[in-house]
Amino acid sequence: MKRQVLIIAIFCLGYVFGQVSYSIPEELVKGSLVGNIAQDLGLDVKRLRSGKARIYTGDSAQYIELNRDRGVLLIKEKIDREALCRQTTPCALHFQITLESPLELFPVTVEVTDINDNAPIFQKEDRVFEISESAVIGSKFMLEKAIDPDIGLNGLQRYTLKPSDNFMLKLHAQSDGSKKVEMILQKPLDRERQEHVSLVLTAEDGGEPQMTGTMQIHITVLDVNDNAPVFSKTVYKASITENSVKGTLITKVSASDADKGSNGQVTYVIGNSMDTVSKLFHINSEGDVILDGPIDYEREKTYNLDIEAIDQGGLSDSSKIIIDVIDVNDNSPTVNMISTSGSVPEDSAHKTVIALMSVNDPDSETNGKVSCAIHHNIPFEIKFTSNNFYSLVTDSELDRERASEYNITVTCSDEGVPSLSSSVTLTLQVSDVNDNEPVFERSSYEAYIVENNTPGVSVFTVRATDADWNQNARVSYILEDSSVNGVPVSSYVSISADSGVIHAVRSFDYEQIKDFHFRVKAQDGGSPPLSSNVTVKIMIQDQNDNPPQVLYPVQTGGSVVAEMVPRSADVGYLVTKVVAVDVDSGQNAWLSYKLQKATDRALFEVGSQNGEIRTIRQVSDKDAVKQRLSVIVEDNGQPSRSATVIVNVAVADSFPEVLSEFSDFPHDKEYNDNLTFYLVLALAVVSFLFITCLVVIISVKIYRWRQSRILYHSNLPVIPYYPPRYSDTLGTTGTLQHVYNYEVCRTTDSRKSDCKFGRGGSQNVLIMDPSCSGTMQRMQSEKSILDEPDSPPEVRLPLQTWLFLSAFPVVSHFVLLGTL
Repeated sequence: MKRQVLIIAIFCLGYVFGQVSYSIPEELVKGSLVGNIAQDLGLDVKRLRSGKARIYTGDSAQYIELNRDRGVLLIKEKIDREALCRQTTPCALHFQITLESPLELFPVTVEVTDINDNAPIFQKEDRVFEISESAVIGSKFMLEKAIDPDIGLNGLQRYTLKPSDNFMLKLHAQSDGSKKVEMILQKPLDRERQEHVSLVLTAEDGGEPQMTGTMQIHITVLDVNDNAPVFSKTVYKASITENSVKGTLITKVSASDADKGSNGQVTYVIGNSMDTVSKLFHINSEGDVILDGPIDYEREKTYNLDIEAIDQGGLSDSSKIIIDVIDVNDNSPTVNMISTSGSVPEDSAHKTVIALMSVNDPDSETNGKVSCAIHHNIPFEIKFTSNNFYSLVTDSELDRERASEYNITVTCSDEGVPSLSSSVTLTLQVSDVNDNEPVFERSSYEAYIVENNTPGVSVFTVRATDADWNQNARVSYILEDSSVNGVPVSSYVSISADSGVIHAVRSFDYEQIKDFHFRVKAQDGGSPPLSSNVTVKIMIQDQNDNPPQVLYPVQTGGSVVAEMVPRSADVGYLVTKVVAVDVDSGQNAWLSYKLQKATDRALFEVGSQNGEIRTIRQVSDKDAVKQRLSVIVEDNGQPSRSATVIVNVAVADSFPEVLSEFSDFPHDKEYNDNLTFYLVLALAVVSFLFITCLVVIISVKIYRWRQSRILYHSNLPVIPYYPPRYSDTLGTTGTLQHVYNYEVCRTTDSRKSDCKFGRGGSQNVLIMDPSCSGTMQRMQSEKSILDEPDSPPEVRLPLQTWLFLSAFPVVSHFVLLGTL
């Protein structure tokens, strides 16, 4: 396989034209190697892949494919040279290899050489002649030519005729390169000796191996027809316009026969019946050559017809008709996009190549001259390059925000009359460049949220738009770092990066913070990103979440506070004033006062606005000393919240009268409950300690008893032993007395009961005397064990403590010691 490489580099607007030629035989199997195009063009295989190298063949069938990974051309489809080019030589495939980024174009020619894959054939397997026995030596008989689609040495080379007793072959070269075959009579026929003669005509080519085709010739010997027809011209010339209608008369031929009668009647036939021309033309008995099918100048410019004139005696003559096809402007220019850019950045440089196209018009002369143009008012222009190639380039700056897409229509017209044109439309997307920053809908935002909100609730939505596209227009929202009262703003609110929704991170309290502001940054997804800022102010709205708080009168846990009203008080006497506040704001903090319950509703009233408690009638001697008022304080919120205060009023003129009446007020239940719990807990602990000590003491006693028994049996002298710091109970060196006396004073209020720690004695007795208001008296033994110089301080215990001690005398000693 031969290969010829010719590379011519022409740099024009960023792309290269070169010429590479290869030569391959036909009928190569699929996948066969044509040539290393990367090596022959001096390109790197990586360039073929990055440039998306591809083959552009135009409207022709694609027989060659490009392997970009190996950089070679391969057979894509088996090539039949005869089907591709028929008798045209040389037979070649023309295509272009295009690369992108930058655009490059390399024309490639692949010549397909012929192989001997077709044998010569005759359209008819048999030919019948009727020849008069009187035919003179040298009489010529036209034979059908064999057709061999191959060319050169592989084509038809010679004919042989067997047997050759009466006839010989004679070949005549014709202007189109073919050979006319004639059978010449070299020995007279004798019907009486042989009425039927059978011959074999063999056509041979010159290929390796040699291939042949045969045709049987059957000759019937007739009597006496000694004149053959003779054409008036050996070559006839005619012309016809392409696209002529069927039945058009092309030319007229004539042949004469000197014979008379039936031997002088001539009929005409077209000899090259194997060719396609037999389907396009026919000749009638008068010699008129008539168009029988459509003809196209672009397919065939000239037709050669072999015609015969045959008389009734079988004698014939041959001639040739050359028909020239006249071109008409019947083809519009064909515009083929070789390479296009689907998109171009809006910041592309001036004269950037957008597309590369080829324009072809198969018509001839002025009918095939083409010029291309595009519509104005768009920032593009078309330029002629060379060899019918055009490039589409930018003519001014692009702005995607002004026009994101262009439909570019390229119109190509020929110079025929009338002119024909074709158009192709290229849709070009202007790709975005990040040249616009996000813009907020407002210069600043204010939002409101009611306090005590649920964490995570949506507060407000900020929105910014970006005139760019896709990722460059994808806006993300970011909470800028700042602080509110020394606390990062991120602990107050958060923002959704995608939607711009601001969420409350915590539950707000209007009483702690009423408003705060922060900044939100909108940032697009470009590279580098662009951003803008906006200030957002959050206003906390008050909610009625705080009940009124009573400042006066103070509600204590155990003591009784009473306001005194003299019995001489007149109508409207100001007893006291309920003072309350509400930490809410607005109408949630508007307070109103109302008397809910009272011992005597006819005696007192409460001012609804100021909370003043006044008498509404004259106080009389019949009114009870102890008056209890329940006042409710309500705010104006929705729903309303309230607080209740108990006001104790003493209607009396002297203080002892008040004391006697208010000594039996019920005590605080919560206080009593708590005290009971602590006493039970103390009882359990002391009981545990007592049992533990008891077990220890018994164990020690048993141990000492056993030791004394051992000493007793051993007859050893016993020496009394006294622990250090202890002596006789009647001595003055002891640290504690063995027995103590206590004096307990009990009242109806356990918190007013008291206990006096008195002198030591031999025994303690607690006596409850109902007649003396719960006073506990003590009885001392007549003889004191020890008189202390300094009395211990008084210990006051609640009544519940003494009740438990009286119920459990065993542990009373430990409790009292713990109290001290």
